[in-house]
Amino acid sequence: MLFHRPPAPLLAKIGSEAVIGLYAANEYEAPTAGYARFFQEAGHRIALPFFDSAEAPMAFREHTDPHGFSDCQPGPCGIAQPDNDAVDLVPDIVFVPLVGFTPKLDRLGQGGGHYDRWLAAHPGRIAIGLAWDIQLVASLPTEPHDIALDAVVTPTRIFGA
Repeated sequence: MLFHRPPAPLLAKIGSEAVIGLYAANEYEAPTAGYARFFQEAGHRIALPFFDSAEAPMAFREHTDPHGFSDCQPGPCGIAQPDNDAVDLVPDIVFVPLVGFTPKLDRLGQGGGHYDRWLAAHPGRIAIGLAWDIQLVASLPTEPHDIALDAVVTPTRIFGA
């Protein structure tokens, strides 16, 4: 039942009309399918990252099948993304994958900088990391363009909420 529904302190920060950005988790990332189902059942629109090409900036498009990926196709990097004709959305809350994070909410991603660039281009959005407890580290090297998270949820704790 891990990551079945967001913890109450985070839900209190999410408005009823908020568009929720999630990611299609791989086998090593914290899963998002439970959150997708939860948020859709609560009336939220769900969006997943979308790339026109491997070099293109990240965008978000609507994901309408939280019980699967029938509305998705493999993207340029092999990750499931909404079909080309899906509606563009700008999430208010973005749940992000990570490789590591610190108690200060610094995040290490896969190294592409997609989320940092998207968040910089869309100020005021709430960015929440989903992680395994083992991904917590004391410190990470950061660069000026890195954007800290607003919170991180693990199976046992919430950081920053």
